[in-house]
Amino acid sequence: MALSRLQALSLLHECDGDHIWSLQHCRSRGIPEDWIQELVDGFESGFDRDDTTIYFDEKRVTQYEGIRDYDLALKLAKYLRIDVGPQIDLLPTRRAIVRAIKEKFEED
Repeated sequence: MALSRLQALSLLHECDGDHIWSLQHCRSRGIPEDWIQELVDGFESGFDRDDTTIYFDEKRVTQYEGIRDYDLALKLAKYLRIDVGPQIDLLPTRRAIVRAIKEKFEED
């Protein structure tokens, strides 16, 4: 199943760079199964700081399987042919990179 441009843009709009999407959520949003298999990973919480701790249903979890919306945003940028260029690597956070992808799309 291929994504339409409108679906891809809608998914990109949902990405913020800070979340891990469950496989169920990915499938419900229409992400192609081959993308899911490519991007899925297991993540471990780092309980030393809140920004490295994974939460599910507002509870801390030690491990979580899913897709980082950051990785999805990069995949969507490629799919939508959004040329973000090498300067994207200079941005300090995943959130900033996702924001730059969205801004680049709006500019083009």
